[in-house]
Amino acid sequence: MIHKQFTSNIISWYYSNKRALPWRETTNPYFIWISEIILQQTRVSQGLPYYQKFVAAFPTVQDLANANEQDVLSVWQGLGYYSRARNMHKCAKVISAEFNNAFPESFEKLLKLPGIGPYTAAAISSLAFSNPTPVVDGNVYRVLARVFGIENNIADAKSFKLFFDLSAKLIDPKEPGTYNQGVMELGATVCSPQNPDCAYCPVEEVCFARTNKKQKELPVKIKKKRNTNRYFTYLVLKQNGKLAMIKREGKGIWEGMYEFYLIENEAQTEINEISSSVLSHLLEKGCVIEQEEQLPKHILSHQTLYSSFIKINLKTGNDWNKFLAENGLVLYSQMEIEALPKPVLITNYLNSVSKSINLQD
Repeated sequence: MIHKQFTSNIISWYYSNKRALPWRETTNPYFIWISEIILQQTRVSQGLPYYQKFVAAFPTVQDLANANEQDVLSVWQGLGYYSRARNMHKCAKVISAEFNNAFPESFEKLLKLPGIGPYTAAAISSLAFSNPTPVVDGNVYRVLARVFGIENNIADAKSFKLFFDLSAKLIDPKEPGTYNQGVMELGATVCSPQNPDCAYCPVEEVCFARTNKKQKELPVKIKKKRNTNRYFTYLVLKQNGKLAMIKREGKGIWEGMYEFYLIENEAQTEINEISSSVLSHLLEKGCVIEQEEQLPKHILSHQTLYSSFIKINLKTGNDWNKFLAENGLVLYSQMEIEALPKPVLITNYLNSVSKSINLQD
């Protein structure tokens, strides 16, 4: 009985209280997909302008498939977690080449696409194609754990099946998308992590946590946090009003993005203690360090970056073309740099020195 009441109340509440968001006004799987990927690590208020910018740049899955990666990363710049954008690009190529630009409808087929996990597959399948596949995200974990008194650790991968199976019993087969949206919306706006607004909750009468005053104890989330400190020194090489930058290769969060020549140290290091053949070569050639800028620490999900930027003018009279090429560096004007996809860390530095660095267009 509680299951039917829960589901009915969620759907009724959603119709009356849902926020007006563009991806809720469509069943187009491409738009739903874009919104779900953006909102995985981003609040709605922050993600909305990026969603609008992204679909304006790439209005169809074919447009995204045909774009080059640099353009995709440029539009994504500022959202972080850049592997999301790269996986979206790969996924679009597969959908374009293997499915004739049409998203597969089933949960199982969607799961096989690059960058699409159980949550996103369920969202697309239910919201775009009305398949009764339950969505399980952080909001769903929180609502179900509180209402049904589930004390399993949601950080444990084994808990996913328990919540998925419960959601499968709760989902309305006639309105699966509405139910999924309703539970997620409730978790995002009412059943919040710290201060849930229980008085306005449509299921507060059947909520275990409300009855037992355990809102702050549920859901249970015990996660081992591994945080790594990293120490970056960037060489900002300038010649004739241009800056030398390099495209980051290999796997990593900033793959395919542009940065200055990077020296990574084991600890915070003074300039005269940095071990780098590139820096030594520059100093031997008579180049002078003009400026050192340290930025506030930059915190990522599992890393804290400590960065300093050393600006060096390449001394005139020397042919630097071979040196730059050997180190993967290319000189770019201000206009060109603005168009390049860059980590936020690099953008923050450029903004901090914009008045003093004197670049050419």
